[in-house]
Amino acid sequence: MSGNLHEAGVRFLRQLGRQAEAIMAAYLAGSLSEQALEPALQERLVRDGILYRPEPGANLHLRRAVRALLEEALHDERNRQIDANTGSALATFKTLAAHYREARHQGDYAAADAYLTDLREHVYAFGERLGHGIRVLWSRINNEFGYVGTLNAKIRENELAQAQVSELLAGLELISFEELAEAAGELRELRRLLVANLQRTVSACTQELSIVQARLLELLGRFRQIRGRTRLLKGWLLHLEQQPDYQVGKHAAQPKLPALLNLAAPCLAPATVDIHNPQHESDLLGLLAQLRTLAPADALTSPPGSAGELLLGAVEDFEIAVNPIRKAVSAYFCAVIDNSQPLSALQWRAQQNLPWDAESWLYQVIGGYEGLPEEHKRCFELDPLGAPDPVYSGNFIVRDVRLGLA
Repeated sequence: MSGNLHEAGVRFLRQLGRQAEAIMAAYLAGSLSEQALEPALQERLVRDGILYRPEPGANLHLRRAVRALLEEALHDERNRQIDANTGSALATFKTLAAHYREARHQGDYAAADAYLTDLREHVYAFGERLGHGIRVLWSRINNEFGYVGTLNAKIRENELAQAQVSELLAGLELISFEELAEAAGELRELRRLLVANLQRTVSACTQELSIVQARLLELLGRFRQIRGRTRLLKGWLLHLEQQPDYQVGKHAAQPKLPALLNLAAPCLAPATVDIHNPQHESDLLGLLAQLRTLAPADALTSPPGSAGELLLGAVEDFEIAVNPIRKAVSAYFCAVIDNSQPLSALQWRAQQNLPWDAESWLYQVIGGYEGLPEEHKRCFELDPLGAPDPVYSGNFIVRDVRLGLA
């Protein structure tokens, strides 16, 4: 049986070598017309499983196995096919493990070796298939999906790759090593294949897929950011085409800059002490220790002495001296009440010949008005008298105040 397989495999490989030009033409073009090959050669390639015709009258296409062989050998970045069928592989592992255990139990060691070889090939092929899928994903990420021309196509390819990563991770979650250990039993060869080797492969692939997934999300975010900026730029160009006389305003003259232009970060951060940061605790304790050493310990404590005699007596009367300027402000308020007419503060100061300068007098009048209780303040109206600044707009210079009854 093995001799026939060997001869058939050699004949198939020779057939691939002799028809290399036609096979590569079909690989690159996607199909091969009937006029490109002779009818006898077409029949032979179809019979050998190299080419096939999807429907009557259609062109010839490469078989999936041959195309996958060329994609893997050539590291073709256009390869987007990833095999995520883990359930079928697990069923095959358990079936071959059961065949191997039964053959060992019956003493048929030749059949047992054949089953073990087949199982080993399936396990290794499963790991190689996972590695191939990860290599395909990394090639597409490193190239930033350069085999598609538009940004929207790159985003769709990224979403497809994320879906494939999710399928691979979901398939790896189906693997139960407890069930595989039960299928292997006490046989050392099976436990090495189905538990130790497979667990090491799955662990490495899971870690690699998590890194791939994070890189895909980062790349997708960058693609969407570029697309947003591109749409903004296209909208701006369309606005300029529709309104060619548009002039950009002086944003620096505005009292508040737009958020789009105010993107610069502060050069220096505010110098504040964060007492809640545990990393600064040692520095703060060192500063506190230095502050304590500046004052001698003797100066902080009073020398002990004899306590004097404490005598209790009558409390002496005392009188609080009234501030003259506050007394003058009170007289000014009373004059306004007596006259029932608005009165300028500077005019009343000139009439009474008060000794204080005009600025101090105005500040004291304003302070006296603001210090009144609310029910008393509602009885008066204090109007500022002045003019806008001739140079700096928005500034009103108060020259005098006028107090009147409300």
